[in-house]
Amino acid sequence: MTDLQGKHIVLGVCAGIAAYKAPMIVRALTARGAEVQVVLSANAHQFVTPTALQAVSGNPVRQDLWDTQAEAAMGHIELARWADHVLIAPATANAIARLAHGLADDLLTTLVLATQAPIAVAPAMNLAMYRHPSTQNNLTTLLGYGYRVIGPDEGEQACGDEGPGRMCEPEVLAEHLVENAQAPSQHLAGFALLITTGPTREAIDPVRYISNHSSGLQGLSIAEAARDHGAHVTLVAGPGVAGCHPDITRIDVTCARDMQSAVTQHVANADIFIGVAAVADYRPTHQQEQKIKRHENTQITTALELTENPDIIAGVAKIVPGPLTIGFAAETNNTLENARAKRLRKGLDAIVVNDVTDTSIGFNSPNNAATLIYGGGEVVFPKQSKQQLARSLIGQILEIFASRLADINPETVTK
Repeated sequence: MTDLQGKHIVLGVCAGIAAYKAPMIVRALTARGAEVQVVLSANAHQFVTPTALQAVSGNPVRQDLWDTQAEAAMGHIELARWADHVLIAPATANAIARLAHGLADDLLTTLVLATQAPIAVAPAMNLAMYRHPSTQNNLTTLLGYGYRVIGPDEGEQACGDEGPGRMCEPEVLAEHLVENAQAPSQHLAGFALLITTGPTREAIDPVRYISNHSSGLQGLSIAEAARDHGAHVTLVAGPGVAGCHPDITRIDVTCARDMQSAVTQHVANADIFIGVAAVADYRPTHQQEQKIKRHENTQITTALELTENPDIIAGVAKIVPGPLTIGFAAETNNTLENARAKRLRKGLDAIVVNDVTDTSIGFNSPNNAATLIYGGGEVVFPKQSKQQLARSLIGQILEIFASRLADINPETVTK
């Protein structure tokens, strides 16, 4: 196997029990032709020795930002420039937190901030640490920065607990890097893609609003994947959505009517429309100009008059001729049946549905699992990172709707 032939990979190893697998990760990468430079965090040597890692990589292990000989030539900058890919495995809860907050207090974190190479992290920690909201928020932040999050797997852990938190196996990590090393096709070059993502906020008064748990990460990941395939992407983002690549045209909105206005303004130029946003179905009929006081109006606690918001994606689907239109649905019961009916009712070319009763995916999670439903069948995407699902979804769109896209731009789509 030489699918990483000539690639320079920095392997960052953090201080967790899974570090004992680091030599096997090095072996898996070098077997595919990569040259590997290992960088240890401050305490990783407690779990795996630099001697073992040097033996399998063929390169001296770096672990000290204050290495006089290496830093005489600004070694951390040279490493950052040398890297084609950076893989941090295992990535502990502490390392993930430090990376999410942009710390640069050791060689590994300094290198990460300085590199332009793609960065992947493989979380490995106790399941309670992994599930903690701060860890989940930090992973979401890293995904927003464009990092890839690989895993974790589920199973028995060193502490005796069983659940999510095991680092993915070395071969799996190597295969993820192989996939990332392959440049995406440019089959969407020349296409304009309009996508909505995130929640909307419907004001009750100046301090209260109706909203939902959407982070916008799935839509953001799809926007990034489409950009990688050459599309010109316009992203309409609700409140709280993380930053995106500067090549993406971004429009920030707050409420459903703002989102509808932005979509209406740009949809005429769109070849593909993907409605990922979790748009509030209803808004308060009367928004109060001043904060409602408890003692002034107790009616707010028992009755709130609502007005239905515009159905943005159904409106897009009615445009003739209109863009290829793909919707998203978050369901809590009868998942597939509800999504199939919604696709037909709204006149969508396809719909992507997930079951949000599974708290390990969807809202407030870096992972997702979904089913793509279209006129000719259904495609199931098993649990994976939202970035991976985004890439898989773009690939399926290119395959399923190849003829439709070729009619729009025959020079760029290969059937």
